[in-house]
Amino acid sequence: MAAALWQPREDGLREICALLEQQISPNCDQQRIWQKLQQYNQLPDFNNYLVFILARAEGTSLEVRQAAGLLLKNNLRTTFGSLSSSYKQYIKSELLPCLGASDRTIRSTVGTVISVLVQLERVAGWPELLQALAQCLASNDFNHMEGAMDAIYKICEDIPEELDADVPGLTERPINVFMPRLLQFFQSPHAILRKLALGSINQFIVVMPTALFTSMDQYLQGLFHLARDPSAEVRKLVCSAFVQLIEVRPSFLEPHLRNVIEYLLQANQDHDDEVSLEACEFWSAYCEGNLPPDGLREYLPHLIPVLLSNMAYADDDETLFDAEEDESLPDRDQDLKPRFHTSRFHGSDNTEEEDEDTVNVWNLRKCSAAGLDNLSNVFGDEILATLMPLIQQKLSSTGDTSWKEREAAVLAIGAIAEGCINGLYPYLPEIVSFLIPLLDDKFPLIRSITCWTISRFSKFIIQNMGHKDGYEQFDKVLMGLLRRILDTNKRVQEAACSAFATLEEEAAEELAPRLEIILQHLLCAYGKYQRRNLRILYDAIGTLADAVGSELNQPKFLDILMPPLIAKWQELSNSDKDLFPLLECFTSIAQALGPGFSQFAEPVFQRCISLIEIQQTAKVDQVTAGVQYDKEFIVCSLDLLSGLTEGLGSGIETLVAKSNLRDLLLQCCMDQATDIRQSALALLGDLAKVCPVHLHPRVPDFLRVAAEQLNTAAVKEAVSVANNACWAIGELAVQVRQEIAPIVLTVISYLVPILQNAEGLNKSLRENSAITLGRLAWICPELVAPHVEHFIQPWCTALSMIRDDFEKEDAFRGLCAIVRANHTGAVNSLPYLCKAIASWHEIRSEDLHNEICQVLTGYKQMLQNGAWEQCMSTLDPSAVQRLSRFGV
Repeated sequence: MAAALWQPREDGLREICALLEQQISPNCDQQRIWQKLQQYNQLPDFNNYLVFILARAEGTSLEVRQAAGLLLKNNLRTTFGSLSSSYKQYIKSELLPCLGASDRTIRSTVGTVISVLVQLERVAGWPELLQALAQCLASNDFNHMEGAMDAIYKICEDIPEELDADVPGLTERPINVFMPRLLQFFQSPHAILRKLALGSINQFIVVMPTALFTSMDQYLQGLFHLARDPSAEVRKLVCSAFVQLIEVRPSFLEPHLRNVIEYLLQANQDHDDEVSLEACEFWSAYCEGNLPPDGLREYLPHLIPVLLSNMAYADDDETLFDAEEDESLPDRDQDLKPRFHTSRFHGSDNTEEEDEDTVNVWNLRKCSAAGLDNLSNVFGDEILATLMPLIQQKLSSTGDTSWKEREAAVLAIGAIAEGCINGLYPYLPEIVSFLIPLLDDKFPLIRSITCWTISRFSKFIIQNMGHKDGYEQFDKVLMGLLRRILDTNKRVQEAACSAFATLEEEAAEELAPRLEIILQHLLCAYGKYQRRNLRILYDAIGTLADAVGSELNQPKFLDILMPPLIAKWQELSNSDKDLFPLLECFTSIAQALGPGFSQFAEPVFQRCISLIEIQQTAKVDQVTAGVQYDKEFIVCSLDLLSGLTEGLGSGIETLVAKSNLRDLLLQCCMDQATDIRQSALALLGDLAKVCPVHLHPRVPDFLRVAAEQLNTAAVKEAVSVANNACWAIGELAVQVRQEIAPIVLTVISYLVPILQNAEGLNKSLRENSAITLGRLAWICPELVAPHVEHFIQPWCTALSMIRDDFEKEDAFRGLCAIVRANHTGAVNSLPYLCKAIASWHEIRSEDLHNEICQVLTGYKQMLQNGAWEQCMSTLDPSAVQRLSRFGV
């Protein structure tokens, strides 16, 4: 066989080993080595050399052999499909004997390569593998058992479903064969085998194959046996198993729940932090799973002190080392979290929430605080009797050595702010008064946590402004947070900015009287912040603009706000990612100032256009563009153009007229990236409202591209894109009238399935579909009316859920138009029609009110012999009463 005949050439082997030796030395020329490896990659048998070095190069250092294995793993991902079958066979045949290699590094590297091959070939493509693994597990040789378990663990981690699939030629699924042996390993004297066996089975809890389902009693007994394991890694996996089971299969734990909770309470105090962290996850999982609170209630007096104790900073918490960071120290690159801009969305509920803590390290302190927060949401004020004396005790501890205890107590007050609000409510003025002086504490981490905890009571602080001393307290909080925004400590600056943004959202126009002093503080901070905190400051400025709206549009405020922002805008290059938060900030300011932004609009508009042009060039040719492609520049620029359009209204027309925005926008509407399409379609709808003339002569192209986002596959792939496309078509239809005719039936054929299958779909898409369908019907009733009986019921159901506004009025004009054109098509669905009409609280348009009256009167006259009364009897009395406003 060809595979068996392949032999490496001595000189080739030496060269490749020498190159790998250089690659792993600390001061090597990585670029040169990479280029050399790329040359070798052109050789058809290069991977054979790598597997030979890994498996057989006994005289070579372990590091070089491991490097060969890792390079092989990466190569196989990209080139395995194109290798000849004899070379594929050679690689596989060399790997299997190494499962029992004497050195653990080699075994582990082989396990990694095997897992990648299983991902590429599936188990069915490598029948010898299962046989080899089963033989290794059955041998009582430690190396063979550990090598096989390492490979199985990696396969379970990457593609567990592969082991729970039928394999041609085998009577049993692989997991059925392995499961008994894995469970036996729970008793092994070797900690590594206990760990790998338990880790492998844990990967199946979510998918729950029959093999695990039928072995559940044995598995649970095994978990209790391993609960006191001397190895911390094993104890951590036991805790992880209980957390996963309570999340996805709580019924299995029900008979053992007391034992599990008592064990996890102990494990939550394990001397190994990773074990206690994994145990701590259980409390949030239990609460979030809506399981019966009684199961946990009796343990609260034991659990709450454990959580509170674990909320104090650990001595090795990295935050303690950063906490002393002075504002004058420049940020390191690793301090800058990746940021994620959320594309513009038209509608009532953009469900894609931003995850605030994407990059922060999750630890026992944060997990314990989350657990307490969740307990407060389930048990509410019940936990206060246990918790509050502990908090008071910690807060009363004085002296520099106990500051971590005081800090944990302030964190705990913030954690329960929502869940225990009823029990805390009578004491909130005192609690907030107690917190305000802590904003000036000598310890920076107490100052920063106090900012957060105060922000958790923002809603109360604003509501209380009307009561005695309430305004004075609001003012103290406001000035306290502004002082902390100018703190010399970076962490405090960050916490204060975030807390202030939360307060702004609640306070809204209440901030107007203090706008000048707020702007002075924010722009003073602007002059002293390093890059990371600048991003959070932009958010606070943008949130302020959203909160106070047109109040900001006064020369004295703009003179403080705009010059520093414009200076920064001019200073940043077109490839600087610090532009993103600034673009977002300008978007909020443009919307708040409305026409008042026109004095700043032209350079901002031009910059957005050139950013989009540069990035579209970079996408095909980075050298010519002079920058690396990054779609975020396009998305943020499109969103700022939307903000400008919304703010300036028809005032943007002159800028659009002398730009190539129309053609750039059409390109963006067709981009492969969903977030670019989402933002582009939002801008299309905004432009359609204020200057549709500048979308000609490409209107048919825009309509076609937008319609393509609404087919069933596209909706599944990107519901937010479909939502914006649907809204934009409706806005265009109202403006271009009969030009919409050629695509009306196509669009309706896409909207009807959305309305028919509205369950589980984004609420906003359902509303926009109902409104756009109505707008198309209003403009082209002769095209839509013949088909009305196919969709009127789900359409009316969707219309009845939309709040009163001008968009709903447009939709009902369409409803009236097609009922007039085809009254018999709708007659069988009259109760649906009546419910939709009864959903109005007030119709501002007299014309529409009269049209609806005519439709209802027409049906009342048409339905003889008690048929009208029969229809009315199917409606609830309040709907019948609301219909009486329309003269029936």
